[in-house]
Amino acid sequence: MPPIVRAAVLLMVAALTFYSVGVWGAFLALRLKPWHVALFWMGLLADSAGTELMRRLAGGLHWNLHTATGAAALGLMFTHALWASAVLRRNDEPRLRTFPRVSIVVWAIWLIPFVTGLIIGRRRGL
Repeated sequence: MPPIVRAAVLLMVAALTFYSVGVWGAFLALRLKPWHVALFWMGLLADSAGTELMRRLAGGLHWNLHTATGAAALGLMFTHALWASAVLRRNDEPRLRTFPRVSIVVWAIWLIPFVTGLIIGRRRGL
């Protein structure tokens, strides 16, 4: 496996790990905590870096279902991390308790481009 492919895959797996641990950690704790928000941002950074490497591997953007859902998911992840940061900064107790349910929805939407990327990669033999 070429080094750039290996790096892109590792970044995407890191994004899945960070984001999943942050989202499910908040959900199971029944409350948003600072370490959850830190993992949201780390997941976003890993996903962004992995996406950029994948874009380079593909020779640019090729608009299809995977690209569209991936772009939407990155935007949603950014909005989610920003919103979580604001809720935490304001120490808004009701929202600190309800935010984890929103996170599950964002995470589920994020999984769509992750899974389609796996399928595309397998078809190409990566």
